[in-house]
Amino acid sequence: MALDQDELDTFLGRFVGDLGATVAAGGVVVGHRLGLYRALAEGPATPDELAARTGTAPRYVAEWLCTQAAGGYVGHDAATGRFAMSEVQAFALTDPEGPLYVPGAFVLALGMLRAESQITDAFRTGAGMGWHEHHDDVPLGCEMFFRPGYLANLVPNWIPALDGVEAKLAAGARVADVGCGLGASTVLLAQAFPHSRFSGSDYHGASIELARKRAADAGVAGRATFEVATAQDFPGTGYDLVATFDALHDMGDPVGAARNVRRAVAEDGTWLIVEPHAGDSVADNLNPVGRAFYGFSTYLCVPNALSQDGDRALGAQAGEAAIREVVTAAGFTRFRRAAETPFNLVFEARP
Repeated sequence: MALDQDELDTFLGRFVGDLGATVAAGGVVVGHRLGLYRALAEGPATPDELAARTGTAPRYVAEWLCTQAAGGYVGHDAATGRFAMSEVQAFALTDPEGPLYVPGAFVLALGMLRAESQITDAFRTGAGMGWHEHHDDVPLGCEMFFRPGYLANLVPNWIPALDGVEAKLAAGARVADVGCGLGASTVLLAQAFPHSRFSGSDYHGASIELARKRAADAGVAGRATFEVATAQDFPGTGYDLVATFDALHDMGDPVGAARNVRRAVAEDGTWLIVEPHAGDSVADNLNPVGRAFYGFSTYLCVPNALSQDGDRALGAQAGEAAIREVVTAAGFTRFRRAAETPFNLVFEARP
């Protein structure tokens, strides 16, 4: 068989890059758990010096540093044998409370890959697998992955992009955060708008327990409460703002959830819908961001939807047209894209 050698070389180059990235993902999580990135950001170090800073074994640290340098996550000075981090690398890799924290995505990815055998079986049977059935690193990694984007954009950009919502929140509003997970978005809003009241809900009881702890630790537990409820049955009416953050596409019955939001939101209220950035066709999403989100969706979003009652599994790359269809089917009459980032689309729906 005659093959196009240039095409084969290109494909093999892609394969080697993917294999290296896959293997290196574990090293990023090790660096996160042991504080290796934070310690290296203190200043250049040899493997022995970094091991001394972190109380770890030098031989393991040496191999880890070489992996990180080969992947471009740290730098290496051949003359001195020391490794170091640039300002950009330190910004992206060392601060879990900052506006960008790359290791969180790898915690999520490795957590979900633990379910490979279950997902392989699900391909054969068509069965679902709920978020609650995954390893604990999945909800924790999901929070670490999404929270920096919310921190950077939710209060400074997304809320001001909604018609009249910022003024309502400043004056004192009632807000429901549906599918709140560990409560990162709820807590950020409660910290920013002390006159408003926030109610977070999620079907996963363990996540709700952590959300309550997060709110208490942030000093907003008196204004941010949490309960176990699905998007189809969360209680309350007359909310000035209902929000779903990277959650609508995970639901088995997104139209049913949207109808419950329509019931719950005030007639002059707003539904804030934050979804993964996606185009309306497969061709629109054949890019690095789409590749990552399709991968997460195969393991997490679609299996979760298929584990629930309903007839739709939108997936993480649903796109604006699909979200609009869900929203209008529930009785909302106004829908628009209010903002976007490289990773998220932000929609505003009104009754």
